[in-house]
Amino acid sequence: MYAIVKCGGKQYRVETGDSLVVDRMGEDEGAKVTLTPLMLADGEDSVLGGDELEQVNVEATVTRHERGKKIHGLKFKPKRGYKRRYGHRSDLTRLQIGEIKLLSRQPAGKTDSDSDSKDSKDSKDSASVANPSRKEESDGS
Repeated sequence: MYAIVKCGGKQYRVETGDSLVVDRMGEDEGAKVTLTPLMLADGEDSVLGGDELEQVNVEATVTRHERGKKIHGLKFKPKRGYKRRYGHRSDLTRLQIGEIKLLSRQPAGKTDSDSDSKDSKDSKDSASVANPSRKEESDGS
């Protein structure tokens, strides 16, 4: 089973137990992070989007913060005596992928049937309240 996740504006293919190097994250070492899934593939089954993708949970642990390899640059213009050197090192975070789960139910607070039943109850209550007030007005005239 593997998943495609989004982290720091980039997409990565991860499996359970993988070690992944991403751009620096603000979390401390040892913190658990939930990554945003874009796709899940498990043999013949795959989840590409929609409501099923909300049920996919990819957890990772921040192993350590590191710095990337130094990149050297040089600006040079011939016959003008112009030469500039510069360097850059990226700040990185190493993640250990823990679990990739496909939940059997929707996360809490996301149930559609509860919201539909509440809407129908509210509409019934508002309709029953509106009708008696009209009767009282019409009876009083």
